[in-house]
Amino acid sequence: MTAREAFTAWMRYLEFERRSSPRTLKAYGACVVAYLVFLERHLGNIIELSDLARVEASDLRAYLASRRSGERRLGPRSLSQALSAIRAFHAFCGRRLETPNLAVEQVRGPRIQAALPRPVSIEQARGLIAEAGAREEGALWMRLRDQALLTLLWGCGLRISEALSLQGDDAPPGQTMRIVGKGGKMRLTPVVPAVRSAIQAYLAALPYPIAANEPLFRANRGGPLTPRHAQATMEELRGRLGLSSRATPHALRHAFATHLLGNGADLRSIQELLGHASLSTTQRYTAVDAQGLLRAYDDAHPRAG
Repeated sequence: MTAREAFTAWMRYLEFERRSSPRTLKAYGACVVAYLVFLERHLGNIIELSDLARVEASDLRAYLASRRSGERRLGPRSLSQALSAIRAFHAFCGRRLETPNLAVEQVRGPRIQAALPRPVSIEQARGLIAEAGAREEGALWMRLRDQALLTLLWGCGLRISEALSLQGDDAPPGQTMRIVGKGGKMRLTPVVPAVRSAIQAYLAALPYPIAANEPLFRANRGGPLTPRHAQATMEELRGRLGLSSRATPHALRHAFATHLLGNGADLRSIQELLGHASLSTTQRYTAVDAQGLLRAYDDAHPRAG
């Protein structure tokens, strides 16, 4: 078996067994193809499966160094993604094709400065939702739909993909809502009265019937609403309110977490509500909240500054 045949088997595994998204398949596939092309040039011959077991840490470091320079050089985050894909490929070869390589695990990725979440404030979130309903453009049900969607993102901390995957049998919502997150992971999120009322108002005005297995949020002509619509709506609303480009649909999810943290919620609870696999991901919000406290101190304390 050649290395490229092993790559094809790995891609089938990701698609049919791991059920990875098309975006993940494309990204991981591109990373490993570039790696195999480099190895063929670096070693000077067609790479067999057995050759993958003899790849040394220095070979992988040479590949990463080559991607740091040139016209199509990669930044630290993209290099880290490439290394993750390559490690996953070698792990598959070791586990399924009996061709392990422990050397690749010795290679460390570049340091990445973790970007802090960029939430909107409580006043900005309220303003965005109110402005969505106050517009004169579009039918009433469409304005109520946009209000319900934004209220859901802020009130339940959903990703836009999670909100748009809700179906007719998810409405009207009860005290909790079952959400399917990344990797098919299921979680329950509480539904606050404001979210429930917004969705009920939208459903009462919606001119299209919704079956149990049909999308809850509908586009203007009755088809499923797309993430691009939510992004365009936020672009319009933030332009009306004079907000920065940081006011995105995902900023409402960030706002959900930071507002809970600021009101005393513990990190473990926020982790479960957001559907984070790792607590370290949730811990980023403590830095955001600490920055908010420092700003409040600077603004209010007579000895600040």
